[in-house]
Amino acid sequence: MSIYLFNPENDLALANFSANYMPPASAVRMAREMALIPIWYAGSENRFTGTIRDAIGDPQGLDGKSLDMDGGSPGVTVNSRENEEGVMVLAEGKENVAFLERMKELFDLKVSLIPMSSLASYPDAVIVPWGWNPSLVRTLQASGVSECQLPSMEELEQLWGYTHRRHAVETLAALRSLDERLTGEPRYVTSVEELLAYLELVPGDKVLKMPLSGSGKGLIWILGGITDKQVDWCRRVIRGQGGVVVEPIWDRIRDFAMEFWLDNGTAKFAGYSLFQTAASGAYMGNELLTDARIEELLGSYLPISLFHQLRESLLQLLSNRFPRYRGYVGVDMMVCATSEEYKAHPCVEINMRMNMGVVSHTFYERHVQPDAEGMFTVDYFKRPGVALSFHRKMEREHPLTVKDNKIVSGYLPLTPVTEETRYMAYAVIG
Repeated sequence: MSIYLFNPENDLALANFSANYMPPASAVRMAREMALIPIWYAGSENRFTGTIRDAIGDPQGLDGKSLDMDGGSPGVTVNSRENEEGVMVLAEGKENVAFLERMKELFDLKVSLIPMSSLASYPDAVIVPWGWNPSLVRTLQASGVSECQLPSMEELEQLWGYTHRRHAVETLAALRSLDERLTGEPRYVTSVEELLAYLELVPGDKVLKMPLSGSGKGLIWILGGITDKQVDWCRRVIRGQGGVVVEPIWDRIRDFAMEFWLDNGTAKFAGYSLFQTAASGAYMGNELLTDARIEELLGSYLPISLFHQLRESLLQLLSNRFPRYRGYVGVDMMVCATSEEYKAHPCVEINMRMNMGVVSHTFYERHVQPDAEGMFTVDYFKRPGVALSFHRKMEREHPLTVKDNKIVSGYLPLTPVTEETRYMAYAVIG
């Protein structure tokens, strides 16, 4: 049995690396209102491994001792559809129960809900969060989850190190040698003096990135010259995290990613993610397309063979760089316009956790007719009632059509919508 939970504050909590970390109220609300997001991807790892196990590492701890993640068994052999009776999602509330019942009717989901108060009743269950961090471990311990179901502090420290942005900088350097049509000039600097020297050397606007932060967070945009306030920010980050990443701002045409599954030294390609971001870098949504269609779109800018070459190189690079990690890895990329031609930035970020690219890809494979296309969106509404009004309008204007448990066309909310909803995910097909 596996218990999935959505904790979107994970990146911030892991960067903070304290068991006492308190996430911002916005992240707490998002986690509560979008708690059912895992129903759309639960068990997706089965297509790579044939087993459901912990999503941070193998059952061997760093000291070589068994963590007994599956109650003594080497792994529960399952089929992602047949074993959904053994899949649970951590959520409670009448709105979640009613929503899940409706989704079961439409898509024959075999998922059930479990409240936090009942976690201790499943000592053999595998806990599968969005991502692991010390704060989550403490919360689960307080709810009665046994030590054998949780990662050790050594494993958490290893994961913390894997999420450092210097890995993206070094991976990019290795990839750029493959082809002159690959670009990107980030630098990991460890002093303000080194940063200022880089800014003098490389022309144009820049972006500064905290080595450890949430996705789309911890970014500072240098438009023209660096300000005193930005220099002070850099000093604080370098003092707290040892350095800062700086790179030019590119003329971005397309955001995309390659998703991988890593299993302790073995990497497998999981699919493409063609996504949209706000000007700030925050995630907005994914296009729901087949991998072949995404390759066709990317191929309008650069040869498809270049993306295949990148994919094969990353299989080896990720395996070598993260040999003790088990779970999804997303490598964010972009197509950029230069004065002469299009180029690809092959490693903007590396995300060591579940991500919306995998969620949307899995949702599309499982629940959308293969010849249909659409959008997967995560949205925020500032005032009460606005999300519900939007939901009702979309239901009227884009009625849902489902055939044989697969969407043909229309609008589908992927999380419950009430009068108080601020965060929601939804799909529009056709």
